[in-house]
Amino acid sequence: MIKHISFLSQMRHDRFFLMAGPCVVENEEMPFQIAEELVRITSQLDIPLIFKASYKKANRSRIDSFSGIGDLKALKILKQVSERFNVPIVTDIHTAEEAAMAAEFVDVLQIPAFLCRQTELLIAAAKTGKVVNIKKGQFLSGKSMQYAVEKVLQSGNDKVFLTDRGNMYGYQDLVVDFRNIWDMKNIGVPVVVDVTHSLQQPNQDSGVTGGQPHMISLISKAAIASGADGIFLETHPEPAKALSDGANMLPLNLLEELLLKLVRVREAIV
Repeated sequence: MIKHISFLSQMRHDRFFLMAGPCVVENEEMPFQIAEELVRITSQLDIPLIFKASYKKANRSRIDSFSGIGDLKALKILKQVSERFNVPIVTDIHTAEEAAMAAEFVDVLQIPAFLCRQTELLIAAAKTGKVVNIKKGQFLSGKSMQYAVEKVLQSGNDKVFLTDRGNMYGYQDLVVDFRNIWDMKNIGVPVVVDVTHSLQQPNQDSGVTGGQPHMISLISKAAIASGADGIFLETHPEPAKALSDGANMLPLNLLEELLLKLVRVREAIV
């Protein structure tokens, strides 16, 4: 049976939760390989885990970029991962029509940052009864996300949290403003920092997104020190071979060492 999420029962003042996995379902085997390692590490460290993978990528820069293996095929794989490892799953949705479809297979519906103001999308996600994770737009302040949260709450769903993924202050780069963590926590919902997407360098001249993965540890530690309830990151056994967002992913073999550091940071500030 799928492990359903109750953040009130899972969250502890001395721990953060982790949303992690590959950017997208690339094939039938890889999600299980990554999930097995994530479960091993987070079980040892007593960190609640939500496995993350997109069932498709709807916002690639170039038309010839990999976008998925087929919607239903990928969603069925994600449900199998959940059932095999007894972990909840988060995946992105992009249109109101996708909400009900994805909700049959996953536990958390994620609203992409560029779509966080789309009222019909937020309402459709809320009405599924699933947890709704709204990514803060790269063009918005933390305070302004109260209106996105209100759309979900007023649609009858109080299972909502927010994720920061940096702000775009110029072309082809993102900056994390940690004041947003404070402002979003004051809205009264759990707050996550998406570390790897915050280190993207989007819309490069080649049409392929770049990144700064060497700063993953820095941004992660700063996020925990700033009071983030959760960390979101994408990880892959071989980021250079990943079919999406490899330039800013964390190599899977480095995850355990990073999480050990983050646990110590969390313990130091509580």
